[in-house]
Amino acid sequence: MAEFTGHDLHLMKKALVIAALAIEGPPGPFQSASHFSDKKALLDEIIENDTELAHDARAARIAVIGAPD
Repeated sequence: MAEFTGHDLHLMKKALVIAALAIEGPPGPFQSASHFSDKKALLDEIIENDTELAHDARAARIAVIGAPD
């Protein structure tokens, strides 16, 4: 498995949160619950605490919808 540090790790976390937000959206016929849980499991491994997760989730929402909430 690749190892990420510094800015690369930050980008990976943000990408995973963006992907999770996209998958978590309104249910549809092709939505994959396993992909969502796989991304959540990866995030649990690389994000150190709930504060960091909240920060990354806010940054991801801003990137995706242009607003923090």
